[in-house]
Amino acid sequence: MVVLSKIYTKTGDAGETALGNGARVAKHSTRVSAYGTVDETNATVGLARQHASGEMDAALARISNDLFDLGADLCTPDMHMDHTLSYTPLRMIAGQVERLEREIDAMNDKLQPLRSFILPGGSAPAAHLHLCRTVCRRAERLVVELATMEEVNADAVKYLNRLSDWFFVAGRIANNDGKDDVLWVPGLTR
Repeated sequence: MVVLSKIYTKTGDAGETALGNGARVAKHSTRVSAYGTVDETNATVGLARQHASGEMDAALARISNDLFDLGADLCTPDMHMDHTLSYTPLRMIAGQVERLEREIDAMNDKLQPLRSFILPGGSAPAAHLHLCRTVCRRAERLVVELATMEEVNADAVKYLNRLSDWFFVAGRIANNDGKDDVLWVPGLTR
């Protein structure tokens, strides 16, 4: 259990932060940027939830919790049981990815195939879900970059990849099951 009795510690005043394994790294490190952008994605989910209800809100609540799991995974770099850790690090698992895939398939079954790219917007919920999608893609790029330098849980990368797809399809659902999607018209303003 997490207990936060004091919010500021002053330990980051010199530009470093502690990882889940206790190692101190620069706040601008790729790892910190990656899990920080996952946190930013979660903040956009919180905004999207302000425009959601029912099953969409419940799904976004599950995703928000998953994103905390993902942040915990990414902030603890020891992929293999390190004898120096006094706990088992939380890791993303294939089941979380598979749940997103099932949800994407169920939402997509309600939609007509796309014949054009769509522009972010339409309804307020859709616009917020598209913001979630773009921030999630940035998080994914940072995690993929991190994976070129250090070992990263493959399910963490897969989760972010599926999640951005989830946000895209959910945005279409929020646009009256795609009927109110704003279609891209190439060269419209030439």
